[in-house]
Amino acid sequence: MRPSVWALLGTLCLHAADAPWPQFRGPGSNGVSDAQGLPVRWSATENIRWRVAAPGAGWSSPVIAGGRIFLTAAISSEDKEPPKKGLYFGGNRGKPNDVHRWLVYAFDFETGKLLWEREVHRGVPAIARHLKNTFASETPATDGERLYVWFGSAGLFCFDLTGKQLWSKPVPPHEMRYGWGTSASPVLHGERLYIVHDNEADSYLAALDKRTGREIWRVARDEKSNWSTPFVWTHAARTEIVTTGTGRVRSYDLDGKLLWEFGGMSSIVIPTPFTRHGLLYIASGYVGDQVRPVFAVKPGARGDISLKSGETANAHIAWHLPQGGPYNPSPLVYGDLYYTLYDRGFLTAHDARTGKLVYDKVRISEGTVAFTASPWAYDGKLFLASEDGDTYVIQAGPEYKLLHTNALTEMIMATPAIAGKSLIVRTATHLYRIEQR
Repeated sequence: MRPSVWALLGTLCLHAADAPWPQFRGPGSNGVSDAQGLPVRWSATENIRWRVAAPGAGWSSPVIAGGRIFLTAAISSEDKEPPKKGLYFGGNRGKPNDVHRWLVYAFDFETGKLLWEREVHRGVPAIARHLKNTFASETPATDGERLYVWFGSAGLFCFDLTGKQLWSKPVPPHEMRYGWGTSASPVLHGERLYIVHDNEADSYLAALDKRTGREIWRVARDEKSNWSTPFVWTHAARTEIVTTGTGRVRSYDLDGKLLWEFGGMSSIVIPTPFTRHGLLYIASGYVGDQVRPVFAVKPGARGDISLKSGETANAHIAWHLPQGGPYNPSPLVYGDLYYTLYDRGFLTAHDARTGKLVYDKVRISEGTVAFTASPWAYDGKLFLASEDGDTYVIQAGPEYKLLHTNALTEMIMATPAIAGKSLIVRTATHLYRIEQR
């Protein structure tokens, strides 16, 4: 395509990018876009609008606002051991001894040009991390005026979109279970920023004034390490903050008071809650556990709503699967179906309203090692990005159908972002803007 045509399209798409992708999994935390004309085919050369280097290690997702794409990363002063693909034991690593730099980047949506770079912290990391984790795995959040960056091992930082630091808040680092490092992302609602910091020493949920960083309230949590991002659930009855945990799933009102809770999660909790069809979907699925549940919760609950032995539903839980939860990827509801992408390369579909099985585990590809990024959906299709860098395009609906595979040949663990007619993909070393030509 001629450069002049690309320039014209860029001008049009820049305005589309003003509709932001403000947090992990987008505006509704559900990974779904209703936009038209998004790309369904790409490769390392096909439908690539631009590709730029993304320095440092980070599995945080891109967020988008004001014609800018924001990323975080951590850079080590020594050569680092590259992550291995797949699920495996032995990824624990002790605390690094070398100096790291914690960085925030802003790229121009139109051109991919690096607009600004800010170092927010420098030093030897205070906690350990898993080989497949990074010190920059928490996705930032933006309200379109400011960028809120949370590093669980370095603190909380607020910038305007031009890169001016408005405030910062030091946070004492606490070791995570097995020395795996942190990953739960911040969420915004109204004038407040919410942080869940579940760790081995001092777990809590905190609400902060987004303009000043002042802590409004903090609630101690009887939990150890968890890696799940909280979800702000607004429905007809109220707005609440839903948090998952190995011990209990808990929901709080906007003053930090407990509304409801239940038990029964797996021993490691990572997927993020989300809502669709008036239900709240919660899942966890550590691969070493027999209990890997999915719960669909009705709005308006109070108190302990735990299922009794043998129950699959009650007055507040619409349906439950005892062994349906994924380990790393968050599930997806698209149309009338609830899809689960399993780390080891299988896909299932259930009726989103009833939990009834639509199709059982289908292997996506014999050669696929693992999936960590959460799936996303648009244009009647599901997109599943493997750690190998291959994105499998699946026809949405009651019958499994693999349409084609898009290969970038670079490791993908970060969940992509969507803006206008573009897909923004972060790999281990680069940032891509993919757009249908």
